[in-house]
Amino acid sequence: MNQVHFTTSDFNTFTIDGLEERMDALKERIRPKLQDLGDYFAQQLSIMTGEEIFPHVAKHARRTINPPKDTWVAFAANRRGYKMMPHFQIGLWETHLFVWFAVIYEAPNKAEFGKRLEENAELLKNSIPENFVWSIDHMKPDVIPHSGLNTEDLLSMFKRLQTVKKAEILCGIQIPREEAVQLTDKELVDTIQYTFETLLPLYKLQ
Repeated sequence: MNQVHFTTSDFNTFTIDGLEERMDALKERIRPKLQDLGDYFAQQLSIMTGEEIFPHVAKHARRTINPPKDTWVAFAANRRGYKMMPHFQIGLWETHLFVWFAVIYEAPNKAEFGKRLEENAELLKNSIPENFVWSIDHMKPDVIPHSGLNTEDLLSMFKRLQTVKKAEILCGIQIPREEAVQLTDKELVDTIQYTFETLLPLYKLQ
């Protein structure tokens, strides 16, 4: 594996004005790292899940005006796409690195998955580490710390996933850029591996 840890320059990509200029920098600086992480963790996740997992590096191909505010590699048991199924992600915004398990609004089995989450709410409250966070919208950087939630709060999010068309649920970690740039390749890979192992029970609920 080549150098995969992220640098200040990588995070600063998201301050570049102009779609073309930002995309050029993103392709040059960040995408090779996401591809390397994608190839490596697709193998790891295939072993962990018992399914063949494929990496999908964001291409941002539909954008015509607004430059991307974040970028990522996603992992799913489907060669053609990931948005329609529970999946994992590694990526970054200008402010932080993220590692997620995600079910986003395109997933057709969202309501069914929300029910499984609801049935396991108590277990999840006690098994997810305190430093992990939740999100209900993958398009925004805002998160809800797990440490501040009780079981009722989780149930509310899980019920929303079943009833609201645009509802999403993500769980994982955010690493502030100041900390992320200090990580060595090994520390980054170990952190992602630990996070995916911790999130695996969520994936297995489907």
